[in-house]
Amino acid sequence: MGNTEMIVFIVYLVFMVGIGFYFFLRSRSGGEKDYFLGGRKMGPWVSALSAGASDMSAWVLMGLPASVYALGVGQTWIAIGLAIGYALSWIFEASRLRRYSIAARDSITIPQFLTNRFLTDNRAMQVVCAVIFLVAYTIYAASSIKACGTLFHTVAGIDARAAMYLAAVIIISYTFLGGFSAVCWTDFFQGLLMLGALLIAPIFALMLVRSGQGTSTLGEVGPAYWKLFTSWQDIASGLGWGLGYFGMPHIIIRFMSVRSDEDIKKSAGIGIVWTLLILGFSVGSALVARLFLGEISDTSTVFIQMVRRIFPPLISGVLLSAILAASMSTADSQLLASASAFASDVYKPILRKGKSGDREMLWVSRIVVLCIAVVALLIASNPASGTIMNLVENAWGVFGASFGPVILLSLFWRRLTFNGALAGIVAGAAVDILWLIFLSGTGLYEIIPGFACGLIAALAVSLLGKAPDKDVTDLFDLVASNQKI
Repeated sequence: MGNTEMIVFIVYLVFMVGIGFYFFLRSRSGGEKDYFLGGRKMGPWVSALSAGASDMSAWVLMGLPASVYALGVGQTWIAIGLAIGYALSWIFEASRLRRYSIAARDSITIPQFLTNRFLTDNRAMQVVCAVIFLVAYTIYAASSIKACGTLFHTVAGIDARAAMYLAAVIIISYTFLGGFSAVCWTDFFQGLLMLGALLIAPIFALMLVRSGQGTSTLGEVGPAYWKLFTSWQDIASGLGWGLGYFGMPHIIIRFMSVRSDEDIKKSAGIGIVWTLLILGFSVGSALVARLFLGEISDTSTVFIQMVRRIFPPLISGVLLSAILAASMSTADSQLLASASAFASDVYKPILRKGKSGDREMLWVSRIVVLCIAVVALLIASNPASGTIMNLVENAWGVFGASFGPVILLSLFWRRLTFNGALAGIVAGAAVDILWLIFLSGTGLYEIIPGFACGLIAALAVSLLGKAPDKDVTDLFDLVASNQKI
């Protein structure tokens, strides 16, 4: 059975690398803006599914189902929080961020936008952002690589560490070659595959359960498992996941890449519907699997085991490729965001003082992609690195707490200052990390206190300091007026 599934995996991986080669050959004459932002030419379908797929990493097929499967319906609050946060980010943040990034010196990265928004040449913001990017994205990418190792080990018995090396090579290949366009187009196909797998597998499993082929019954599972309202910590922490969307760089960078405001509206509808379906069926697959499979030892393989028990090898290979899709669609975006943060925001303006050309910048970015992937691989292959869900949770918290409040204030608060934004980023990240280390026993997800402290710090430092210069407020007013930019 594993041989047929492996053949399907190989065909799928070759297809992904082929996309990378295509955009490499097509965009050889392209520059920094093409490599990091696709030239702001992304259409609504590609941008919407790319944003969703880059968000929904392997945790949506392995981590979230594992949590719901093991701990019960109370874990559904994570999906609810994510659905609300994602919808709000598209509705309120996407169009404003796209317009503002163009008006603010045509910024092509989030750190650039946060600097150019204040029309300053002070590079402190970009350096701080780059440090957070490099650390958090390395941890985040490790979760995706680890998921690939688990998949190959479960399906074909391949050593998990060797499988992680293989996955890393594939991800690096098309990100290294094709840049943002390759990442977005691979994410588009991967998003379709993820949706198909999550729609098909639980529906077929439910049909088998209803025909009496399930291992457990509702009564055997117990009423406590089906309880939605558990503790206030579970509810608050689950909803708190939604805060991450407002500051998740590899997701909101998609807003900046859309070619027009009209396409933003179409992208929002497509993206929100896609995400609601993905999250709903992810939770549904865990609940159905609880009845269909009964007790299993490794809960992270819930989706894998369910698919393999239901479908013949060829179909299961296609459906399980969705886990590869989820893993790679997030890892590639994280690697590219990290590379852009270092190359465009540290190397070019500080180390080279603006003397680097497009070709040099592209190769620096590719080297950074390679370096981050190697470190992420070392983390993923370490048995003590934690579960897939733990790695995602930690990285998500840092990004949401540090960038979420500042991005929102930068878009909607005229009085925000450069020092206030910088203070908000540092305070949010610091409180998130300290809460994780010393107060995780409270049961409250660290993104909540981190987000709150980042917001307070940004507000306080801005109000206590000198008001922004007139040219800064004029730029804000121009974007807020919805005039053509």
